[in-house]
Amino acid sequence: MKHFLIGLGMAGLAAGIAAPVQAQQTFITIGTGGVTGVYYAAGGAICRLMNKERKSHKLRCSVESTGGSAFNVNAIKAGDLDFGMAQSDVQYSATKGVGAFKDGGAHGDLRAVFSIHPEPFTVLARKEAGITKFEDFKGKRFNVGNPGSGTRSSMEELLGAMGWKLSDFALASELKADEHGPALCDNKIDGFYYGVGHPSANIQDPTTACGAKLISLTGPVVDKLVAEKPYYAKASIPGGLYANNPNATQTYGVLATLVASSKVPDDSVYALVKSVFDNFDEFKKLHPAFANLDPAKMVKDGLSAPLHPGAAKFYKEKGWLK
Repeated sequence: MKHFLIGLGMAGLAAGIAAPVQAQQTFITIGTGGVTGVYYAAGGAICRLMNKERKSHKLRCSVESTGGSAFNVNAIKAGDLDFGMAQSDVQYSATKGVGAFKDGGAHGDLRAVFSIHPEPFTVLARKEAGITKFEDFKGKRFNVGNPGSGTRSSMEELLGAMGWKLSDFALASELKADEHGPALCDNKIDGFYYGVGHPSANIQDPTTACGAKLISLTGPVVDKLVAEKPYYAKASIPGGLYANNPNATQTYGVLATLVASSKVPDDSVYALVKSVFDNFDEFKKLHPAFANLDPAKMVKDGLSAPLHPGAAKFYKEKGWLK
């Protein structure tokens, strides 16, 4: 059975300073997500290691907070970003031209760089809402994720598999990840769905501030999705990782991946992956979600788009690819 391993602990989030994309490869910019999410931390960790080596590769790396996975992929396609974080299911859909990318067609220039941490789909409920399973949210106020986010794309796939529509909620709000925790504690919504690496400040805050409860995502529909979709796997959020949630929460999810355009020079991508993997022990310490990462898996798992040649060159030198 496919299964993701979730790390424990909390740590400060490393981040870079956003800068505009330049025509010449003097600057590279990584599109991430909300500033409280792990995407922003991952982008910051990569840039931190890249900028340490700037004298050798002459590149300055910066991160940009964005709307998330689908936004990043579309921005890469438009030439507005060099690199972007994306859920593995969004990478798959963009490469195949399906789901949210059906109208725009397959993104033929999208290239995989590596995968990072597991992202379980995490459902949180207001303590007073009386929710014990996901189906209890029918007729409730629920945040389905902002348009352009990987969370929203995955939410729509789950609802489709369940035979639900957005109208089955009393309110289907479209708050960004940085907004749904406060809205839950302020009794503006009864729950939210979020694909995120753990531990996450975005989940820690509402569980601590207002006793929000983690809700498992299990059952025949989830089993069928995991069996049929190569980018999904079962996952478990450990008990006690968050306040007021002593028991393990069973769910499923995707992998966070880093993608780029084929138009990004090979030397730039090579410099990025070399900075990360030559300093891998340091990278793993920059966020607890990275604690269990294995380079041999990161260069293969969750990658649907062709590997960028600059990345493939380094991986072959390390013996991770033939």
